[in-house]
Amino acid sequence: MSTTTDETTGLRQRGIIAALSGFAIRAPKSVLLIVGVAFLLCGALGALAPSQLSNGGFVDNNAESATAARILESEYGMSGMQLVLTVESEGELRDTAVAARGREIAERLRGDQRVQRVVSPWTDPGSTSALVSRDGKIGLVVATVHGDENTAPQQADALADQFVGTEGGITVRAGGQAQLWWDTAQQTQRDLGIAEAIALPLTFLLLMWFLRSAVAAAIPFVTGVAAIVATTGVLYLLTFVMNLSVFALNITTAIGLALAIDYSLLIIGRYREEIAAGRPAEEALRLAMRRGGRAVAFSGLTVGIALIGMLVFPLDFLRSLAVAGLAVVLLSIVLALTLVPALLAVLGARINRKPLREAGPVERGLLYRVARAVQRRPVLCALPVIALLLVLGSPIVGLQMGLPDDRVLPTSASSRQVGDLLRERFDNNATATVDVVVAAPDGALGDLTGYSRALSTVPDVRAVIGPAGTYVNGVPSGPGDPDTRRPTSAHLTVVTSVDPYSDAGKRQLEALHAVDPPTSEVYFGGQAQQNVDAADGITQGFPKAVAWIALTTFLLLLLLTGSVVLPLKALVLNVLSLSATFGALVWIFQDGHLGGLGTETTGYTIATIPVLLFCVSFGLSMDYEVFLLARFTEEWEHSDKTRAANDEAVALGIARSGRIITAAALLMAVVFTGIIASGVTMNRMLGLGLALAVLLDATLVRMVLVPAFMRVMGTANWWTPRWSKPLLAKAALRE
Repeated sequence: MSTTTDETTGLRQRGIIAALSGFAIRAPKSVLLIVGVAFLLCGALGALAPSQLSNGGFVDNNAESATAARILESEYGMSGMQLVLTVESEGELRDTAVAARGREIAERLRGDQRVQRVVSPWTDPGSTSALVSRDGKIGLVVATVHGDENTAPQQADALADQFVGTEGGITVRAGGQAQLWWDTAQQTQRDLGIAEAIALPLTFLLLMWFLRSAVAAAIPFVTGVAAIVATTGVLYLLTFVMNLSVFALNITTAIGLALAIDYSLLIIGRYREEIAAGRPAEEALRLAMRRGGRAVAFSGLTVGIALIGMLVFPLDFLRSLAVAGLAVVLLSIVLALTLVPALLAVLGARINRKPLREAGPVERGLLYRVARAVQRRPVLCALPVIALLLVLGSPIVGLQMGLPDDRVLPTSASSRQVGDLLRERFDNNATATVDVVVAAPDGALGDLTGYSRALSTVPDVRAVIGPAGTYVNGVPSGPGDPDTRRPTSAHLTVVTSVDPYSDAGKRQLEALHAVDPPTSEVYFGGQAQQNVDAADGITQGFPKAVAWIALTTFLLLLLLTGSVVLPLKALVLNVLSLSATFGALVWIFQDGHLGGLGTETTGYTIATIPVLLFCVSFGLSMDYEVFLLARFTEEWEHSDKTRAANDEAVALGIARSGRIITAAALLMAVVFTGIIASGVTMNRMLGLGLALAVLLDATLVRMVLVPAFMRVMGTANWWTPRWSKPLLAKAALRE
């Protein structure tokens, strides 16, 4: 472990915090040069990141739908993603011009090496009933595009560009899963620019207001911009070792910006306190980094612990966001411990418009008086807040989870328009078929005829197509397809009229599963099964994530404070504020209140949102908890350890850090508000959830419930078993 000596204070500082900040203070221009070079390099790499990001990862690789997909790919050559082209005319689809256009599209797609297979009513008359709208004015060309979730969307968009548009009264639109994922990726990239255009100017103006100096405001602003650019560079590098979700682009850049500004504010606040106390600039900076740097490291550690919780879920989408988030948190800490002290060392007294006078008594401040007012009537102040949070959280009991479909996009998106047409004007949903794989290693596939007949009698099933024939309502209606059987498996296609993401789709899937299978190995695939598998993956992983986050956070706060009670208090209050946030999101986006904030209400919440919101919000909430507890502990350790000293430590801690916490929370909320402007429902939900969670936590929880709770508990706040005190003293986390 490295050791440095603080010449101005006589204190010996150890560890990486002292090493990084010490180097930045001694050689600030060298640090700025290094950061500048890294900024340019990351900017160049970051420009390449969007094209390397993945759209998938929402389903467990070992789930039933994934198993069915692997068998279909290995034994039937069925891989890739669907591209659905709608051919619409005011006339009949049988009209010469319309038929010629539809046939041309289908034939050109069939002749393209990027396409595996194509069906249309003009080239496959037997499929007409499933591929023509009720009014006979829209026909579908359904193509399976070669490639995986990373390559197929781009290829689908390139194919669609050849045909989309209106010509001679015939309109062609592109949709389907492949086009949906491409449109989502493009919308996400555009949204990032919009979010930054909203967040950065507002952030700088707020920083000037809070810090009362444009020069001082420039420090967290520059650090935040550096975090954004560095994050994109890190994302690009991560794509070489893992599939990284396209949603990481918005989420991680927002987290990086928010944390970088948050940590910068903390250090600047500490530095100004020391300057106001009359210390020389260099001594003030070293003390600010020694005391504030520890809080920054602890804060980053708690955020990182929460993000690690996403690694226990069997979904690549969440795992990739966890890894990217961890890298961004580490990056934010490094910037706070290097770039911020380097800028402070160079700018010095110029961060203040006029020299700071020695700080007046904090007892005169508003936050101190508020804390004392809460302490005088803790129960009276706490009960209304608790009641409000419980009411806000009550809608969570009706939480329903599912996968995102085209309705996450605005109505201007081509894939959204196609999805709306399929739901509104077609009896059969061409994208909602259920694949059933019947497997038997010994080749004994059983009674496929009886099984197909039984499946076709399930409500809202239009037809079942397989090697034994085509069945409608239990009656044969066409010959079998010999290409749907292999020596050890058979493939049945269930054509359905229901939305796979709806409650009706879930009920139909349950009914299909309930049909007695001909073998012990039957696997269901398709969007309805993927939807169920995604929700199951979230449900199975959530208890493990909660246990990990709760246990590790408890241990860290125990080592920080030496108290058993304070970590438990932090966990309980965090859960309370997060429940309120979850409930508000369900009420708005799932139940459709407030117009769903401009989104399409589907009756369910996107399955990954609760996990993302829980892990990220929990980490950010603990960010403020660490700042407060560090202050409380500092004041308590220098007191006479009485009940009055406990109350004074809490009031002083809130008074001295409350302004920074409030400022940081408001700035974080502004950053996340930029995400709310996204055209993708998933991003909008997450942006609102994060902003609401941060504001609730930094105001009602930290400024009301924390002082009320700690007043009621008194000196018991600092209780720990007597036998553990020597151990905790040795293991206490220090710089």
